[in-house]
Amino acid sequence: MDKSLMPPSPLPATVRHLVIVLGDQLDEQSSALQGFDAQQDVVWMAEVAEESTHVWSAKQRIAVFLSAMRHFAQHLQAQGLPLVYTRLDDADNLGTLQLELGRAIKQLQPAALVMTAPGDWRVLQALRAAAAEHQLPLELRDDTHFFSTVREFAAHAQGRKQLRLEYWYRALRQQHGILMEGGEPVGGQWNFDVDNRESFGKAGPQNVPAPTRFAPDAITTDVLALVNRRFAGHPGTLHSFGWPVTREQALRALNAFITERLPLFGKYEDAMWQGEAWLYHSHLSCALNLKLLQAREVVQAAEDAHRVGLAPIASVEGFIRQILGWREYVRGIYWTQMPDYLERNALDAQADLPAWYWTGNTDMACLKDAIGQTLEHGYAHHIQRLMVTGLYALLLGVRPQAVHSWYLSVYVDAVEWVELPNTLGMGQFGDGGLMASKPYVASGKYIQRMGNHCKGCRYDPALSTGEAACPYTTLYWDFLMRHETLLKKNPRMAMQLKNLSRLDEAARAAIRGQAEAHRQGQTLK
Repeated sequence: MDKSLMPPSPLPATVRHLVIVLGDQLDEQSSALQGFDAQQDVVWMAEVAEESTHVWSAKQRIAVFLSAMRHFAQHLQAQGLPLVYTRLDDADNLGTLQLELGRAIKQLQPAALVMTAPGDWRVLQALRAAAAEHQLPLELRDDTHFFSTVREFAAHAQGRKQLRLEYWYRALRQQHGILMEGGEPVGGQWNFDVDNRESFGKAGPQNVPAPTRFAPDAITTDVLALVNRRFAGHPGTLHSFGWPVTREQALRALNAFITERLPLFGKYEDAMWQGEAWLYHSHLSCALNLKLLQAREVVQAAEDAHRVGLAPIASVEGFIRQILGWREYVRGIYWTQMPDYLERNALDAQADLPAWYWTGNTDMACLKDAIGQTLEHGYAHHIQRLMVTGLYALLLGVRPQAVHSWYLSVYVDAVEWVELPNTLGMGQFGDGGLMASKPYVASGKYIQRMGNHCKGCRYDPALSTGEAACPYTTLYWDFLMRHETLLKKNPRMAMQLKNLSRLDEAARAAIRGQAEAHRQGQTLK
């Protein structure tokens, strides 16, 4: 077993603050650690089985959290901070954050608990319950990692008939002076999305830089062995593990992205190619969500790259919008809508998630590729998530809660505040349009246009019926028919419904029959 954590430093005789640090709060500058006094405060961290089993977490996701936590704990100890750290494999580990925190409270008798506000509603309730049980105050401090507070988002949302990313994004850019020239956006427009939709063409991606990966050190090697032993039956593999698990590694990954991938990021951010998992994406969301990187420093690095001519405005704006826009927006949605948000199902989708989402064993080439790389690396880029795995589940009519559980399980960057709104709201339209203005639905022709998966697939995206019909295309038309009444109320669906109106009743009946046959076939796998 790795013994790289230093021996425990002496703990104060009387503890003022027990400072809680969660596995996605690995930031030495976090609000929880502001004003920390090593003479009277103690940091508390715990690895517990519940965080890997409340959803059936994949091995890559478990490993990245545990390794990053252990490295951060080692760093805190090197700084001389008193630390109480419970390992997953400690014989007396009680298995949940609530129980482990309760045990620490009994042992240390702190006057109060302090923490940065957590990212998960479930975790907040558990820690509040522990504090209440022991009649201790729990001080929640704002997460200064973000550009905005939940209170600011709530004020922005108040009185609006609709919430839309674009307005929140523009407000934040103006407030923080990001990509601004005076009062106007750099480049003369707020959004360059129309310039960022190119595919690779027949030749495919050329000379894509290798991803920035990190060989496991002693701490990580120990974690990988622990995960393989303790969670042997969980999905995925660890043989390719190479995620940044320290701040130093995260900064190296950021620098590599800015210099090597950002210039072409925008142009190809929606493109896919079979067998190419990494392409021009940043691969920084995991480090950002663990708080190994600050959102401000990532945005600043991208803005600086444009200022010195390293990257075009379309790439830089598109990347910054993912961080300053989407991350801030989905966090606001999550914390203003929970806990009811988790139960929403506006389309009354009731199908089970196909079992092959956990194996990748499907004959649909795009899904096989996306799920296969997800299980291998714990990663897929946003179009694979939204328009391959997410789109298929939406068209099939899978319960959004089942889709949410899968996404939370398999991706290394999945923390519920960011994953749930993206999955249930944007991907599955489960909130009925609160987060996104329309369902993100398309036929197999979209996937054909954005990559090369259809070339080697047994299905033809041009066909909606017959043996060679693409399930995406069949289910797309079936989706529009099943939800036609609801979708007529949405002006952004007018063109798609106009195309639907051209189908006569015989064509509709044939599509319905094919969709039902396909749906029944998936339940048997």
